[in-house]
Amino acid sequence: MTDKIIVAGVSVDTRHWIGGERVASAETFTDHSPIDGQPIGEIARGGPAEAQAAVAAAKAAFPGWAATPRAERARLLHAIADGVEKRIEELAIVETTDNGALLRSHRRGVMPRVAHNFRFFADWLLTLEHDDFETRGHTNHVSWDPAGPCVLITPWNAPLMLATWKVAPALAAGNTVVLKPAEWTPLTASLLADIAAEAGLPAGVLNVVQGYGAEIGDALTSHPDVRRISFTGSVPTAQRIAASAAGNLTPLSLELGGKSPLLVFADADLDLAVDLAVEQYDNAGQVCLAGTRLLVEESVAEEFTRRFVVKASALQQGDPRDESTDVGPNIHPRQLEKIDGFVQRAIAAGARAVIGGSRNDGQFYAPTLLTDVAQDSEVVQEEVFGPVLTLQTFTDEDEAVRLANDTRFGLAATLATGDPERAERVTAQLVAGTVWVNCFFVRDLQAPFGGSRLSGVGREGGTWSFDFYCDLKNTVTAPKGWKDHG
Repeated sequence: MTDKIIVAGVSVDTRHWIGGERVASAETFTDHSPIDGQPIGEIARGGPAEAQAAVAAAKAAFPGWAATPRAERARLLHAIADGVEKRIEELAIVETTDNGALLRSHRRGVMPRVAHNFRFFADWLLTLEHDDFETRGHTNHVSWDPAGPCVLITPWNAPLMLATWKVAPALAAGNTVVLKPAEWTPLTASLLADIAAEAGLPAGVLNVVQGYGAEIGDALTSHPDVRRISFTGSVPTAQRIAASAAGNLTPLSLELGGKSPLLVFADADLDLAVDLAVEQYDNAGQVCLAGTRLLVEESVAEEFTRRFVVKASALQQGDPRDESTDVGPNIHPRQLEKIDGFVQRAIAAGARAVIGGSRNDGQFYAPTLLTDVAQDSEVVQEEVFGPVLTLQTFTDEDEAVRLANDTRFGLAATLATGDPERAERVTAQLVAGTVWVNCFFVRDLQAPFGGSRLSGVGREGGTWSFDFYCDLKNTVTAPKGWKDHG
């Protein structure tokens, strides 16, 4: 295979990045673009050997990186952010080609956020401290010690943003990293390795290995030298990772699926509520946080639906590189089959497609709204991960909360109401890691992020990230016992 491919005019190395060097594999896999289904290039396909080499490189680099002063680690993270900002256009077009998300979103929001991930955790590192406290005259001092090599496994729906959401705090904490990107979207992780090297990150501190699922994943997650595993993806894969990590009791942070509700009360600003609902089609519905279950108070359901149909029908679906496109393709033919299967089974069971309900040409699925769905139906209970919403009605707060909480998941919830007291009452009862009131997808990196129930284990963000990526130590010092060294 060739070592590099040209993607929309950008040179991307297709080999792994291990110990500060590019490493090829005997086998490759083909990366396809969801825009037209065409091959982008052949990518090095790693396995146990590459996993072992990457962990060994991370282990060898760990002592030096852990001993690096905080200020120097922060400086290097800012240098990586500088490199990202210089290459925003390149990163944006490569990511759009690879995962089909809107180019305008990558340019204006996603890639600037990638740089911000590094800057935020660099700055947070420099302020990370806990006030000393006393116990019967003894002083307690809390410190965050780097844990060791970390394996970070990331998904395909927001490849670089979600990778750096993990990489930045892990590096800031003084750990070394083995990053394994999703096999459907490996390209920007390779570019990140180049940017980190150009910024001066020492060899072995960041390693990137590519490959298919368990072929390389099991060797990474079961490795005895790995001290932390962070994963974003599906519940079945998380269960396999947890089983693999159990032998070493490796701490896990798991951000998994969602089946989030969007509750609309009769006192809400209906135009705002409709805007929030239509926003759930963002990234072709491939957003774990999406409020895919619209729960609307019965008295306004008809008017809400009418306005929703008008606004959703105006969405432009097409090439994500086109500035006027609102909804791009779904990631892979296999995912498209999954989405359509959910919809067709729901319709066969009696659901009605108010809009959509079928595929379009290529890897595009029409934005869909299903009504007449039962609470215990598959399409209400399971994550579709495509542009498919359901609409159900409720008559009072109690029913709204009951329906909202009646799934195995608990990642997020969105609430539209004009009554602040109602918002407080309902929010207190919702099972969710994040609740948005009259807004959606407002994320601050200092806030905890994660899910309840099958939506995940643990929280990351701000100090919570350092709590996970570090071994917390409490040092207790007696008030007496010092010898006179004067």
